[in-house]
Amino acid sequence: MPVTPTYPGVYIEEVPSGVRTLTGVATSITAFAGWAPSGPIDRAQLVLNWQDYERQFGGLHKDSYLGYAVNQFFANGGSQAYIIRLVGSGNLAATVTLNAKLKVEGKNPGVWAETYTIKTLLSTFDSTRFSLTVVETASDAVVENFVNLSMSEDDSRFAPSVISDQSEIVIASKVSAASNDTPPNNSSAPLAGGNDGTLLTPNNSNFENALTATGAGINFLDRIDLFNILCVPGETKPSKVSDLETFCHDRRAFLIVDCADNATFSTLQSGPNSSLTGSNSINAAFYFPWVNAPDPLMEGRSRAFPPCGLVAGIFARTDSQRGVWKAPAGTEASLNGINSLAFSLSDAEQGFLNPKGINVLRNFPVYGPVVWGARTLSGNDERGSEWKYVPVRRLALFLEESLYRGTQWVVFEPNDEPLWSQIRLNVGAFMHSLFRQGAFQGSSPRDAYFVKCDKETTTQNDINRGIVNILVGFAPLKPAEFVILKIQQIAGQIQA
Repeated sequence: MPVTPTYPGVYIEEVPSGVRTLTGVATSITAFAGWAPSGPIDRAQLVLNWQDYERQFGGLHKDSYLGYAVNQFFANGGSQAYIIRLVGSGNLAATVTLNAKLKVEGKNPGVWAETYTIKTLLSTFDSTRFSLTVVETASDAVVENFVNLSMSEDDSRFAPSVISDQSEIVIASKVSAASNDTPPNNSSAPLAGGNDGTLLTPNNSNFENALTATGAGINFLDRIDLFNILCVPGETKPSKVSDLETFCHDRRAFLIVDCADNATFSTLQSGPNSSLTGSNSINAAFYFPWVNAPDPLMEGRSRAFPPCGLVAGIFARTDSQRGVWKAPAGTEASLNGINSLAFSLSDAEQGFLNPKGINVLRNFPVYGPVVWGARTLSGNDERGSEWKYVPVRRLALFLEESLYRGTQWVVFEPNDEPLWSQIRLNVGAFMHSLFRQGAFQGSSPRDAYFVKCDKETTTQNDINRGIVNILVGFAPLKPAEFVILKIQQIAGQIQA
């Protein structure tokens, strides 16, 4: 605000610089959806490592690909994942009712909670107080302990409120038939009656209904701030994958698509199913074949798994080491934790699949199993799409999301040249920082990107309607998919 001088002397006034730093968003937050024996069913739950997943969702389960895919994601470089637990009909939480006064049940449905016992102990100093302990039945180890509880709803230590709010294992409620506020007697009883419900497996109608249910399934992702990649391990039905492509396209996310478990070179010679290559396929990539990896639940014997978890980990590793503009493929994209590939393809066989937009996993003598393809499902050579390559499309999604979030301050600002110059300054600084990191083509900023926001992009009619138009262009780096070495023999000097 301008200073009003009143006395002779020096006045100091701070003038805004107009600089508003834009920060790039994360690029490899991955969402996984599938059946699990435990865990929350009312939200997409963030996990930051494999131990988080084990604790909340029960670890590996022989009948579900979800746990294996998440494990492979973290083993190959992933760092943040949202888990969507799908459940079938008939799921029940394990419960126990203590002295017909307090009902305690597992926080989430499933038989997992039956491994715990609930113990209560009356206070020796106050007959209206008690403590409740959650004990692991097999080891008799105390997992959670709540003290100084009361059954009075007017008390700040009202047992159902304290337990339900603070426990990670159980919730509690007062039995409606309880006629007074006296606590339950000293007791010890296991949780019982839990049911995992119908096992949901990919490519099954029950699984797919739970996956896309209104306000549930993958729609829980609308309640989180950001995700970039979606994996539904083992789901390969073209009609459902097409729905997932649309979901990701509408949310500036990228879908990793598994091939069918019985897919072979012969079955893929005509390319992916046409249902997968529509207009939304620019936000998806298709990977073949499945991988053979040791299964800890089978004494380490090898078993076939869909590749999406591994590939998502490669995406995350490449983003952190090189940037989202680097293709998540090549000799650096080694697949950790697998024994072999379900199929070993030759160069000629891959040369038949690659032009059709099928990304192949290969096994090379020195480097081992690697991702050896980086095309989107719009990457068929005959299509000639500008979004042919995975890194080009993912860089565009990164720019869109970063600029969307970084220009929110523009809303309701006076729509004239001072605002336009600020936009050019701040967006240009963001693009220049990416240029210096090697995100774009060109030897100079002029060749690499442009930011335009002026009276040419925003006309008087736009101003009258409250619109400011910002035009941002960039020259993407495209992967060196084909390296051609030209070798010529020198015949020696010839006398003229």
